[in-house]
Amino acid sequence: MTDVRFLPAGDTALIVEFGAEVERDLSDRVLSLSDQVRLAKLPGVTETVPTFRSLAVHYDPLATSSETLVSATRELLAHPPQRRPPARLWRVPACYDQRCAPDLAEVARAKELTADEIVRAHSRTRYHVYMVGFVPGFPYMGDLPPELVLPRRTDPRVRVPPGSIAIATTLTAVYPIESPGGWHLVGATPVRLFDSAWERPALFSPGDAVLFEPIPFAEHERIGRAVASGDYAVRSESLAP
Repeated sequence: MTDVRFLPAGDTALIVEFGAEVERDLSDRVLSLSDQVRLAKLPGVTETVPTFRSLAVHYDPLATSSETLVSATRELLAHPPQRRPPARLWRVPACYDQRCAPDLAEVARAKELTADEIVRAHSRTRYHVYMVGFVPGFPYMGDLPPELVLPRRTDPRVRVPPGSIAIATTLTAVYPIESPGGWHLVGATPVRLFDSAWERPALFSPGDAVLFEPIPFAEHERIGRAVASGDYAVRSESLAP
């Protein structure tokens, strides 16, 4: 536990930092502590927010203090849980047709691969949801196959359509709402990733896994209509802890 740092974030949050890299081991430690804090029901804690390498513990300063939470967190870290609660594996339909993938040809040229090879590499990988942020429901997922790793675009878009599947650095993501974006758009999904009316507004949670399943453009359009009418649910299954 000597590598863990405790950093105040104003007077209502404590940052527990585990390292400086985007790594599965660090993510597992962050998510494990998030589970521990939630299950311990520490007085005054209002929310935990996992990131790639740290956990933000938000609290009510009238009910507890940073010093109290540091002590409690150290105690939790000294007794790590044996098992994490089960996450989910989501099977997401993904269309890589050029009408849904404006950057696919450019990515293929940059990586000296064919478009089909890009699609196969992207869709054969099971991705880990590291964190959710940037805009509501935006999942940062890794890790891309080495042959797909590349920097962000030099000319970010002002508007990226919702459902766009994108890659940048070692990560992939899906834009849940229209927003600016500088990632490479290599596909699209017709499913909805965020809805404020849902009991849990974001479809994915940190620790979940995601598989993209290629579909033709006609199927993308059909599923899109079903989603709009409320007649479609993304397939998922519980993952063993």
